[in-house]
This record gives sequence, structure tokens and C-alpha cells, in this order.
Amino acid sequence: MWLRTSCDITFNIDVKTPFLLMLRPRSGAQQWVAKEQYKLVPSVPAFEFTDVYGNLCQRLIAMPPTFAVYTQADVMTADLVDIAPGAAFVEVQNLPDDVLYYLLPSRYCESDRFGEMARSLTAGFSLGYDQVEAITRFVHSTLEYRPGQSYDTISATEVNQRQYGVCRDLSHLCIALCRSLSIPARLVVGYLHELEPMDLHAWFEAFVGNRWYTFDPTEEKLRGGYVAIGYGRDAADVAVYNQFGPAVSPISQKVSVELLNPENY
Repeated sequence: MWLRTSCDITFNIDVKTPFLLMLRPRSGAQQWVAKEQYKLVPSVPAFEFTDVYGNLCQRLIAMPPTFAVYTQADVMTADLVDIAPGAAFVEVQNLPDDVLYYLLPSRYCESDRFGEMARSLTAGFSLGYDQVEAITRFVHSTLEYRPGQSYDTISATEVNQRQYGVCRDLSHLCIALCRSLSIPARLVVGYLHELEPMDLHAWFEAFVGNRWYTFDPTEEKLRGGYVAIGYGRDAADVAVYNQFGPAVSPISQKVSVELLNPENY
């Protein structure tokens, strides 16, 4: 399917403020970016780089009193998400070098604290994909998903105690449980067509069967329409913006995902 994604964010700032942004999707195996618009208001010099996870990032200094970022992209993405029940567990010694990062505990995914819980949840399931699916179903059915509410970013341990959270929180718990079983897992931030309420979204991927597969504990059933912006160990790696200096928050943020006519491409 062809999707048009957009994200408009406006900030009030008091002093010159350095920003790191992560708002450009990249083409890859699961999506193709055909056209983009990226506008800064007021226009300031911006420098792009690729971070250690392959994400496209922009750095700049925003000027007071108001700074806005407008982005839009036309993206071809899969009509259906690949699934692979029975896909095998990949032994650690056989993992690609660039996947090993996603085995380790991280700031919001304390996988070293979830071994017993993960083993209990996945007892009787085949090693690999089926274990990840069992974890995802457990989190989906047990924890309360509260979309559209603003919470401080919390860790897997904290969300397991609270038993509710936003999309990134539920994914953090799934990631920690997967890693505790030596299954690499990473957080993904981006867009999802027909998400309600519409906003930026977070889900996770697990490496089984020698490739990454998508999982989403907020959804009853996986469907097409995902557009990834950033990948990382957890939310600390995939913030769509980071600013340095006096704290600022958006005064407005609008996100949209529109289905396009494929005949236009």
C-alpha cells in the first residue's frame, strides 16, 4: 500500500536550543520512500548524519521564540506484515555482529530481571518465533494499553508493576522478556495506518529465523500499514527529537497517515 505520512511539531523556546531530530523514514526491505518534504520554520542550517543504528538524524540550533518542523513522506509499505510461526531460535554464536547489541540489557529494558517470568510464559512453546508470539499475546491480554495519554518514559520493570502504559511501554516489556531468553529484540518508532487515536506509534521487532519480524502488543492482530522512522535498543535511542538546554515541550503536534491511490505511482 501507498501511504502519506506527516508530522508537524511546534515548540516555544526562550533561548537558542540545540536539537537532534529523527523524523525521516529510510527505504529498506519493508518500505520504499518515494517522495519527501522536510521544512524548518524559521529556516536554520541543519546537518544530517546516520547514527549507529542506521537511523537518519538531523542536528540544528533552533532560534526563539517559535520553532517548527514539518515533515511529509510518500511511502510504499507492505499490505500485510510477515509472520512466521515456528521460525527457529538463532543461537547466540550464530547471530550477525550487528544484532548482538539487541541482546543486552538497556536503560528501559532490564532483561536481566525477567528470566524467570519469561521462561514461565513461554514454557511448552517452540524456541524462537513462537516464544515471542506468546510473550506478545500475554502483554496484550494482561496489561492495559492507554493510547493518547502522556506519561514519563518508564522501564519494563515499572510497566510490569503498573500493569498499564502507552505503546512504547508495552513494547519495552516485550523486549526485556525476549532478551532474557537470548532472543534479540529492538524498539521501532514510526507510523501506523488507521491507528486510533492517531499519533506516532511504537512497536518492536525480534530476530528469529535469521531475520527481523514485527510484533505489536497493542494490536489484536498484525496488519499492514507500518512505516518505520527509527530503530534502537529502547526509547532512549529512538526519540523523534532531543533538545539540550532549558526544557521545552511541543505546544502542538499533529500526525497523520493517509492512504494514497497506487495509480499515482
